[in-house]
Amino acid sequence: MLDAQTSNEMRRPQHQTLTRPDGSSASVPPKMEICGVFKSFQVQNKPLMVLQNINLQLHPGEFICLVGASGCGKSTLLNIAAGLETPSAGQVLVDGQAVQGPGSDRGMVFQGYTLYPWLTVANNIAFGLKLRKMRRNEIRERVSYYLDVVGLTPFSKAYPKQLSGGMKQRVAIARALANEPEVLLMDEPFGALDAQTKEQMQQFLLKLWEQTHVSVMMITHDVEEAIFVSQRVYVMSRSPGRIKLEAPINLPLDRDLEIKLSPEFVDIKREIIHALRDDG
Repeated sequence: MLDAQTSNEMRRPQHQTLTRPDGSSASVPPKMEICGVFKSFQVQNKPLMVLQNINLQLHPGEFICLVGASGCGKSTLLNIAAGLETPSAGQVLVDGQAVQGPGSDRGMVFQGYTLYPWLTVANNIAFGLKLRKMRRNEIRERVSYYLDVVGLTPFSKAYPKQLSGGMKQRVAIARALANEPEVLLMDEPFGALDAQTKEQMQQFLLKLWEQTHVSVMMITHDVEEAIFVSQRVYVMSRSPGRIKLEAPINLPLDRDLEIKLSPEFVDIKREIIHALRDDG
């Protein structure tokens, strides 16, 4: 494990090293960087610091998770990355370009399903594509592809009220992916699901990530979920939120639920839980 409290003081994270087929290496710039981000709100005419000097990186095709106590600023940080909120200081870069607001290079999946109840599954997935005024045949092809990817082709004409919770979230994920973003941002996407459905969705998400190679940044309260789906876990302190720990997840990429019982998994979980408990 890496104690990130000290390394977090650096202005920019280091680039990832990529090994070429011939054995040589190359430095790969991060897909997304969060650089020295602070965020405060005015509460009763006084500034309330929510995020304090957040630095992290997301590499191309990587899956990272953020965990932390309620109120530590996880969702605020995700909203800043999405361009839905502006930082008080610092910046977010995607492919080296500063984020100025929402953009099609970033897709967002919320805890709530945020589906339009009057639209069918297919039309929910197509919604953003129509706003972008894409050609009808291109919309049809892309919707068909992502319906197949998330396993909902037989339900293309169904309405949200006819779907289970897990199926609704699959539609929300398909809608985000249909815009083919560079980065997928996920805010507690499985928080409202029962334990069994949540585990099924974790497995589904891993397979989907392997298939699409999209870069994913997800926040969750569930430590086991964070370890199971990601390659790195960032642990945040209580408010004001800062990065306390960066935990690399050195587990096989091909994971099933049994891996949660492995000694390696349990060791990672123990260290993350200790970091969450020790908020000194």
